[in-house]
Order: sequence, then structure tokens, then C-alpha cells
Amino acid sequence: MHEYTSTARVWGLSCPGSPEEVSRARRWTRDILRGCPLADEAELIVSELSANAILHTASGRACGSFHLKLEIPPRVIALSVTDEGGTNTAPKAEHPGESAVRGRGLDIVDALAHSVVIHDSQDGHTITAHFFVDSGNEPTT
Repeated sequence: MHEYTSTARVWGLSCPGSPEEVSRARRWTRDILRGCPLADEAELIVSELSANAILHTASGRACGSFHLKLEIPPRVIALSVTDEGGTNTAPKAEHPGESAVRGRGLDIVDALAHSVVIHDSQDGHTITAHFFVDSGNEPTT
């Protein structure tokens, strides 16, 4: 392999922190992963993480934004959403009771993805969901 080439493909999208951008993030994900058996799961994860960024961090404030990154190296899909922080706590699964109407977003992400990594920095939080695909199910983007 040439030192400047890679079989990995990477896409990025920055969105203003308004609720209507969640649907834009979903469409973007669906368009990139069209034909991939994991596209529905990835779309739902993007929806949950984007909504969480807007609802729970500085991303949802005036002039806020959130950022998506989709990487497809061989046999892996890595989908990341980065918020602008502004909270004193890191994102975490809450495991709410049956009557709760909120707090299941990261539980859903954790159930759908093969692994979830949360990275905190002074500038915000990045949550990355990984899907491991066999060679017959790789995206054809």
C-alpha cells in the first residue's frame, strides 16, 4: 500500500445545534450507508446521540453545534458524535425505571452497537459507536 493511500473512508458533518438538524444527521448517515445492513442501526444511533448533544450540552445553546464523523475502515463502521460540552458530567447510560420518559438514549446506543467509547475533553464529549462487519456485509460506499 502506498503511504498516502488508505482503504478507510472518512466523512464529516458539522450541524448547528437546533433540533431540526437531527433529521439532517440521520439523512446524511443513511445516504452514506445506503445498502449496508447496519444502516438502520447507525441512523438510530446518530439520532439519539445528536439529540442528546442538543438537549444536554452547550451544543444546543445559541450558536452551538455538534459534529459527526463516519469512518469505514475494512470490516468496521465507526460513527462518532462530538458535542461542545458545557456540563459537569460525562455522558453515561442511566438505566431508568419503566415509568421514566427520558434517559434511555445511551442504553439504546449500547444495545445496538458492538462497542461504545466515550471520550471527554475540555472542549466536549465524543461518543463513538462501532459496528464490526464481516467481509460479506461491508458497506459499498
